[in-house]
Amino acid sequence: MKLFSKLTLFITLSKLAIVLLFVLSLPYLVENIASEYTNNYLRQQCQKVKEVIARKGIDFYLEGSDSYGSYTLLKEEYIALEATDKSRILDTIENTQRVIEADTLNYRVLTHSFDVGDKHYLLEIGKTTSTISQYNKPLQRIASYVLVGLIVLTLIADLVFTRLLLRPLGQIIRTKLKNRKFPFRDDIPPVKTSTSDFKYLDESLILLMEQVHDAFEKEREFTANASHELMTPISILQNKIENLMDDFDVDEGLQERLADMQRTLNRLKKIVRSLLLISRIENEQFVRSESWNVKELFETVKEEIGHRMEERFISMELDISAGTVWHHINRDLIFQLVYNLINNSIKYNKDLGTIRVSEVHRSGKPYRLIIQDSGVGISETDLPAIFNRFRKLNTGEGSGYGLGLSIVKSIADYHQITISVDSVPAEGTRFQLTFPKEVISSSDQVRNLSAS
Repeated sequence: MKLFSKLTLFITLSKLAIVLLFVLSLPYLVENIASEYTNNYLRQQCQKVKEVIARKGIDFYLEGSDSYGSYTLLKEEYIALEATDKSRILDTIENTQRVIEADTLNYRVLTHSFDVGDKHYLLEIGKTTSTISQYNKPLQRIASYVLVGLIVLTLIADLVFTRLLLRPLGQIIRTKLKNRKFPFRDDIPPVKTSTSDFKYLDESLILLMEQVHDAFEKEREFTANASHELMTPISILQNKIENLMDDFDVDEGLQERLADMQRTLNRLKKIVRSLLLISRIENEQFVRSESWNVKELFETVKEEIGHRMEERFISMELDISAGTVWHHINRDLIFQLVYNLINNSIKYNKDLGTIRVSEVHRSGKPYRLIIQDSGVGISETDLPAIFNRFRKLNTGEGSGYGLGLSIVKSIADYHQITISVDSVPAEGTRFQLTFPKEVISSSDQVRNLSAS
């Protein structure tokens, strides 16, 4: 999952968790707010009564009697004042029941005792609990709407800010990592950002890519120079050995040793030539302006290497359209690519085995070429490194220098061909080549083949 997707998911879930927590706690919060508001209201009413008594005297309420009581028309509020003994000192607010005109009602009651002159009085001010809670649901609904609105606004703001914040990271990934092919030849300008972490990451990647490119160029230059320079002394040694072998004074034992030396030099020469070929491919010293009919190409390879298949009774089946043509290629390199793959399919095949070459060319899909054999297969541990130089296949079959598939990979990369391998030990190996659109054309553009 991408970083932006993770942040979006986290932001959304955190906001939903806040909403859920608020909704669950909202009734309790509203009830406490309403209760505290009622308590303050009752205290204010008590203070007003005491202020009236201080200005106008206690008789303003009692009018010569020992008690006073009054309530509103709907009995939502009431006030009671009576003389009491000094032992009753109270200052409380609580929910309790009161009977007013034969109606028993629940009230939030403030009880307060105070002195006026030498007498002690008890004051009660009550407000029905129903009037306190009648606004709870509307308050909860309004608070919920406000909260959801704020959450939506903050969510949008967070997502917009996150997208803007992570935009430089996306540009770094697109310009420095995605669709970048080694070696890195083009210079990519730094990504403009005010975030120091992204700037450091971008600069580090640029520096790393430059170092890798420089190291690769030095290695490639060394390989090319070394391969070129080695060819001269090898050729000189070969000529000298051939001259010695033609000398009639050389005995038979020495002739055999010279022949062994000649075979060793031939192997060394093939290795140097392969390295030189890889170097020239990587240096792009070949043109890609030729075309070749695919079926004709495989027929040419089959004709050249067919004797090896006949020796081991290996059959090759070609399921390729006669009208399929590859364009913008180098014929020599493509021949080498196909030759190496077919050669491997023979070398690591079984006697009486098969090689099947097929194409998959469906409308709107990339053209694919599949070369499948019934050979000994490649082990799972060897499979990831089969294109590495000097990596010989651990099959116990045939011999080689570990450069054939490396040459195949270099030629494929040079032509922007994607190559993949599937193999099952003792059952066979399957090479699949996926070609870019500009390379392929066919008189039969849509072919639904059984291969996949």
